[in-house]
Amino acid sequence: MSEYQYYEFTAVDRPLAARDQAELRSLSTRADITATSFVNTYEWGDFKGDPRKLMERYFDAHLYLANWGTRQLMLRLPKHGLDPAAVAQYCQGDSASAWTAGTHVIIDLHSEDEDGTDEWDLDGHGLLTSIIPVRAGLTAGDLRLLYLAWLRCVQSEEIADDEPEPPVPAGLGTLDAPLTAIAEFLRIDPDLIAAAAAGSAPASSGEPTAAQLRNWVVGLPARDKDAILTDLITGGDVHLRNRLLHRYRDAHPTVASTPTAARTAGELLATVADQRIERERRDAEQRERDRVRRERSAAAARQRHLDTLAVDQPAAWRRVDELIATKKPREYDAAVQLLVDLRDLAEGHGDSGLFQQRLAELRAVHARKPSLLERLNLAGLDD
Repeated sequence: MSEYQYYEFTAVDRPLAARDQAELRSLSTRADITATSFVNTYEWGDFKGDPRKLMERYFDAHLYLANWGTRQLMLRLPKHGLDPAAVAQYCQGDSASAWTAGTHVIIDLHSEDEDGTDEWDLDGHGLLTSIIPVRAGLTAGDLRLLYLAWLRCVQSEEIADDEPEPPVPAGLGTLDAPLTAIAEFLRIDPDLIAAAAAGSAPASSGEPTAAQLRNWVVGLPARDKDAILTDLITGGDVHLRNRLLHRYRDAHPTVASTPTAARTAGELLATVADQRIERERRDAEQRERDRVRRERSAAAARQRHLDTLAVDQPAAWRRVDELIATKKPREYDAAVQLLVDLRDLAEGHGDSGLFQQRLAELRAVHARKPSLLERLNLAGLDD
């Protein structure tokens, strides 16, 4: 089986110029390159470029996937839309790191397969598309992605047990589709997310109303309004809307953003362990209830079958003789099963002695049929 490596880069804020595309083509003759993307897969060999440098120069998002368990996601955002100091609170290990390059901050997230199991049915196409919308959320002040990055470090044991958690954003218990895609891609333990979500306030009710925004804009200094209009007209800031929403929310904090008491990484992991123990206990209890229910159902069905058989036992014995007379293995099996039914019926009615007598007679009549006798013995229908 060959290797599988998938590389995808996407330009969101600024399309690639013809010169950019030519420079990228020098790195790969096989890649699919457009004004907004670079995609290539490798079954033999490796990519010649440096993803970090490509992110610094050309792209806003990068996804890497390999069938030996490595997964990587990079996101680039303008520093005026995402404070590098805020990012540093969450990206504290090898699984989540960040650096600044010019006017941008770049977040680098990793996941390694901790079990070392190769994956042979991978396909990276479409994954990055499902993830990219989180950039807009980050610019607008939604820091749930950064908290998930910190959880990835906790899961990888890169955070000391006594290290307190960074500020917990609201809405961890209700991740949207892009955040869910990231959590799955990075293989963040759902139990760990659930434990963290217990300390997260509910998400806010949604976007501010037009009236609320109008009142806020009216109160902005004239200089700020001039800058906003200039950026709007010139298109100088593609993140303008999200950045303004971030600023509005900072000026209008809600109950959902109220900080909660910080927990430590060790406390979160202990909570996860307790949750698993409790879930395993509940699952074991449910399995036992299911087993008892199945056994009762089978017993009831068995009893109904025996009650039907009891209506005409002589006919059942005649059927045993007919099946044996065929001298066919399959019919022998059916005869033995019918005898087992007759034995159980006899035991239930206190007629075991009569059954044993008839069984002995049957064995004597067919003493020269070793295949039949063997089946009788295996079924416990011996003398």
